[in-house]
Amino acid sequence: MTDSDLSDDLFLILPDGSDETPERATLSFRRSPTVLLTFASNRFTRAAARDYQDRFGLGAMDWRMLVMLTREPGSTVSHAARTIGIDKAAVSRSLHRLQQRQLATATAEGRDSRRKSWQLTDSGRALHDRILAHALERQKRLLSGFSETELRALTGYLARLLENIDGAFDDGPAGAGDQ
Repeated sequence: MTDSDLSDDLFLILPDGSDETPERATLSFRRSPTVLLTFASNRFTRAAARDYQDRFGLGAMDWRMLVMLTREPGSTVSHAARTIGIDKAAVSRSLHRLQQRQLATATAEGRDSRRKSWQLTDSGRALHDRILAHALERQKRLLSGFSETELRALTGYLARLLENIDGAFDDGPAGAGDQ
């Protein structure tokens, strides 16, 4: 099936004169996968941000950077932004917050003091490990009711969606792969 085989009606809610439908055709909140994915992502991130702030004193973006620097010590702002899919300014602000809390440290690369590689401190690695246990429990609760087969399928679908995004827009690959 090609993208031209997908009917727009799969994704739209059409007016029918009732109070439950819009006055013009628009995206369905129930049938459009991109809308559902956006809603799920927004709600998940908001809940995670509150939870991590309350429990560990840092936000969801800072947690993402702890994971990033655990996976790839020495990452630059540009590399982290591409990998995670967040703008460089947000990555930079997060890294500076982590640095202020002595959870991460930067090393200038070459003669350009603006280009830095980042790594976690011992305190940053210890906090990562504490949060990781909590994050795994949150993930299990979020995915309760899914079978292992369904989780593998969902993960595959999301990976394919990311590949399509990378192919459709010239942002380049995120580099997350199946690692």
